[in-house]
Amino acid sequence: MLFGKHVNKFYKKYFFYFFFGILTLIAVDYIQLLIPELIGNVVDGVNTGTITFTHLDPLIENVLWILLVGVGMFLGRFLWRVCIFGEAIRIQADLRLDMFKKTEVLTQRYYKANKTGAILSYFSNDLETVEEAFGFGIVQLIDGVFLLVLALIKMFMIQPILTSIALIPLVLLGLCAVLIDRYMEKMFEKRQKAFESLSDFAQENFTGIRVIKAFVKEKKEMRQFAKEAKKNKETNIGFVRASALLDVLFDFLIYAIFAIILIGGAFLVYNYVKTSGAQGISIGSLVEFIGYVDSLIWPVFALAGTINLIARSRTSLRRISSLLDEKVEIVDDKVVTPDEFKGEIEFRHFSFAYPDDENHPELKDINIKINSGETVGIVGKIGSGKSTLVNMLFRLYNVKEETLFIDGYDIMHLPVKLIRENIGYCPQDNFLFSDTVRNNIAFSNKNLSPEDVALAAEFSSVKENIEGFKDQYDTLIGEKGVSLSGGQKQRISISRAIVKDPKILVLDDSVSAVDVKTEETILKNIKKIRKGKTTLLIASRVSTVKSLDKILVLNEGKVEAFGTHEECLKNSSTYARMVELQTLEKEMEGK
Repeated sequence: MLFGKHVNKFYKKYFFYFFFGILTLIAVDYIQLLIPELIGNVVDGVNTGTITFTHLDPLIENVLWILLVGVGMFLGRFLWRVCIFGEAIRIQADLRLDMFKKTEVLTQRYYKANKTGAILSYFSNDLETVEEAFGFGIVQLIDGVFLLVLALIKMFMIQPILTSIALIPLVLLGLCAVLIDRYMEKMFEKRQKAFESLSDFAQENFTGIRVIKAFVKEKKEMRQFAKEAKKNKETNIGFVRASALLDVLFDFLIYAIFAIILIGGAFLVYNYVKTSGAQGISIGSLVEFIGYVDSLIWPVFALAGTINLIARSRTSLRRISSLLDEKVEIVDDKVVTPDEFKGEIEFRHFSFAYPDDENHPELKDINIKINSGETVGIVGKIGSGKSTLVNMLFRLYNVKEETLFIDGYDIMHLPVKLIRENIGYCPQDNFLFSDTVRNNIAFSNKNLSPEDVALAAEFSSVKENIEGFKDQYDTLIGEKGVSLSGGQKQRISISRAIVKDPKILVLDDSVSAVDVKTEETILKNIKKIRKGKTTLLIASRVSTVKSLDKILVLNEGKVEAFGTHEECLKNSSTYARMVELQTLEKEMEGK
């Protein structure tokens, strides 16, 4: 049986299934051992002459009892399988839900340190191994122990000396199993890590398949995949070899038991005949004894399988526990709930460094205030901290208290759910789900009317494109929007953000893939529809931010300028250079 703080609760939750299933399993083990006794009675009856062709009543009676035992075993096995295997599936479902809930509250830091393929392996191989431990593992353990004990009791009752001699290989078997257990656990952990690496490599290749094809690197990736697959194969072969060694050892010891029984039993039967039953055992008793020994084969293999399975499941549970034990960093603390969410943003001496690179801060001493209802453009060189700055508004990371405020309240004391519900976000990578266009736009609220979805599409100037699709808003766009152009993905992402009608809207470089005319349409809609609501727009083109209320210029994580277009042009060399280069570019295009 498998124990750990994340699974112990299931023994209590599903106690009835455990109790009734184990009770039924033990009952089946008990009645199963009646069969060798009934067969022994028949053999002794034939040998002594109590069963003859003219007197078949004892034979019929024993056969009927055997049939009755068979029916009982059938019903019992059905019941314990429903209870124990059903309970294992329920535990798997509960544990998977716990794991998924945990993945939803973990921070970006965790996903940066752990690859997707590795996390998915917890939900596949590891979770299946844990389920197997709760299902087949419990069956093997209970069935093996009780059937073994009951069979040995019956054997001792028939011939204690012969039973004691037969136990010698079993004791050796137990000692070998304990030694092999630790080795099997280490081998399984290597096996899981090899599968994790293979899964991670495959997932990354599937995601980047277009890049691989564009650079004609299929053969290179195939060779690398072959290396990963070979490593996985060799690790699995090593694990299977260890399992096979255990099986061979068990086979040898079982055959040794049978050899002892046959030699010793033949001698005892000879004494029985020679002494007219005064010493030794009868042929029927020997047949019954062999039947009990035959019943020992499954328990011995079951216990060996349990050792193997528990070793594997402990490794899997340890890996799953590493996920479930991960500290949740983003939590509500000293919560203050404002009466109204207006959208005023203020950074006071704000600095930030990512957890894995604390010696190199991305943002340094930011001091700005964005009034409610303002539309602010954010520009700067690549790596200047633009996306990092707006990401701070979502509480994706913990920040120093008294440095970031929304509506005058410290963001560290505002409810996380409240913050995120009132902010619309269009990310830089324009991530879209493998779903319909309608469901992607209405992601924040599945109850939105078709009219609301259409208005959001019109806002981002993508309505005509969508209505040109064969299935229009019901068009399946493929994983990550693979069937759409870059501009269409951007505009659908904007529609998804705007349909929330948020108090704060963040567009992270969201019009870079559209033409100038479409960009102008989106900016006009922002001014018209977003009037009185805060909008932050990260951009790489001066034309995008030139007419906005304010412009924030970042340079190496610091504020270089914050004000109108004219003020930034005067106070920021970075902004002035951007204007100069893009003006020159337009002039060159005009020639």
